[in-house]
Amino acid sequence: MSELAKRVLVALVGAPIVMLVIWRGDAALATLASVLAAVASWEYFRIARQGGSAPLAMVGVVGAAVIPLVVHAQFLGLVRVPPSAAMIVVLALLAIALWTRGAQGTPLTAVATTLFGMAYTGGALSYVYALRYFGYAVGDTAGALVVIFPVVLTWASDIGAFFVGRAIGGPKLMPSISPGKTISGALGGLAATILVAELLVRLALRPYAQLAFTSLGLVLFAIIISVVAQIGDLAESMLKREAGVKDSGTLLPGHGGVLDRLDSLLFVVPVAYVLYGWLLIPAPV
Repeated sequence: MSELAKRVLVALVGAPIVMLVIWRGDAALATLASVLAAVASWEYFRIARQGGSAPLAMVGVVGAAVIPLVVHAQFLGLVRVPPSAAMIVVLALLAIALWTRGAQGTPLTAVATTLFGMAYTGGALSYVYALRYFGYAVGDTAGALVVIFPVVLTWASDIGAFFVGRAIGGPKLMPSISPGKTISGALGGLAATILVAELLVRLALRPYAQLAFTSLGLVLFAIIISVVAQIGDLAESMLKREAGVKDSGTLLPGHGGVLDRLDSLLFVVPVAYVLYGWLLIPAPV
């Protein structure tokens, strides 16, 4: 089976399942986010080790997986996480590094790498749950569309950048990090994202979720999402290039690892949550 056929097969099988879980929300969505965070963090820590770091990998994987579950539990009112919890986690990791690594085991680097891995994966993916229950989104359909909207815009940015970059070529965007990406491709991704955003608001977000943006707000949302998605892709490429690895993993045939598929979304989802608070408005029925 060719690489393209593998990519199509994984997309055809995986996308409907993910969409169903997003629509269902609740524990199913929190569990999916937790599992993806665990796998993505494991791949991140593998990259970090290849790059010469020595993270507290098992602690980091567990921590990344727990974050979406804690967000779910807090939403249900089962726990209340105080702001001091983040500081307690930092101190706990430092204590673990003290006893397991000692001064010769680069404890500060281990703690910093571990904390970043937890925030980069589990912290970012927990915002999927926050988006699903965003304040303006009333009902399962509206909640699902609020999540799916920035996800589809991320895909549009990626696809637009790929095809326009291939068709036009020209100067490279950041050749030292990703030699295949061009400035024309980045602009193509931007244009595709704006176009798809307009269509999705008209065809889905407004009629089925009673949510919309002002004209300026929609363009601003689309531009920021496209830029952030491309930064997320480049950021993971930078991590892999530093470590000298091609893919984050081999779990998804034809796609590489989970982190390779989520790199843009890890940046997009938290930013989309903030932008919704600024730009999303209830639309008249």
